[in-house]
Amino acid sequence: MRHKNILVLGGAGFIGRYLVNELVGRGCRVLVPSRRRNHAKHLIMLPTCEVVEADVHDDATLRRLVAGQHAVVNLVGILHGSEHQFERTHVALTQRLVAACEAERVRRHLHMSALGADANGPSMYQRSKGRAEQAVRDSKLAWTIFRPSVVFGAEDQFLNLFAKLAAIAPVLPIGGADVKFQPVWVGDVARAFVNGLDNDATVGKSYELCGPTVYTLRELVRFAARAAGHRRPVLALPDGVARLQARLMELAPGEPLLSRDNLDSMKRDNIASKQPYVPAPELGITATPMEPEASLYLAGLHPRTRFGGFRARARR
Repeated sequence: MRHKNILVLGGAGFIGRYLVNELVGRGCRVLVPSRRRNHAKHLIMLPTCEVVEADVHDDATLRRLVAGQHAVVNLVGILHGSEHQFERTHVALTQRLVAACEAERVRRHLHMSALGADANGPSMYQRSKGRAEQAVRDSKLAWTIFRPSVVFGAEDQFLNLFAKLAAIAPVLPIGGADVKFQPVWVGDVARAFVNGLDNDATVGKSYELCGPTVYTLRELVRFAARAAGHRRPVLALPDGVARLQARLMELAPGEPLLSRDNLDSMKRDNIASKQPYVPAPELGITATPMEPEASLYLAGLHPRTRFGGFRARARR
């Protein structure tokens, strides 16, 4: 590959692990900053991946990380938080990263956005993602923006969440039951990034990343429950009740399963602008169907799922 040294922000996350593996497999040297190095244990053993503890929100640190790289990938994102947290994570960090790239003359920049990103969107998440996109577009960098729908894979927090809930709840009450999604496989997302990295035809373009099939949220919840071996009825909640449910979840300890801002995001369908969806040929991917892949890991039959269980039982 032409771009050999790659900085990947957010590389320790769900999508990041697939993207970093893909880059390493193609002979790249990958630098992954993380708040805590042990959060990236799954990357440390990769032969050409270096994981360093760093605060990417510090300008001086960010410039040191960017210096000497051939390209930068920004995968950092949050699904829950206050307006300040969304602004800091999505917008301010993107602006800092763009400034660091321009200062260090690192031109190639791949940015993870989201389908539905819109500076005037109904949710804080969508608005912050939209403003981050604008910061990238306004830069002098050779940028490419990717906008995936909800991403599924063995470690996802979407289908797996519904499967876990189905294991303990006799009924699955959900808001936004009729909102449409077009789930995209994490492997396709990772390959789209890596295939686009050296392809000049992708510079200055934004790409929607979706799977081949549109589902309602109700259909996705039923599928996840059934694939995990727990057939459950899905109860569609009225908007007011759904917002009350989300508010109660926000008050619970830890990361909320659902927030009111998530419900705001679901005021719009999360599907490709053109149907049927066909990936751009320059990305070199096909739209992988959800059922064959997801059925395996939701049932605990996927290799990653099985090995994860072995490691957990061994406390490793």
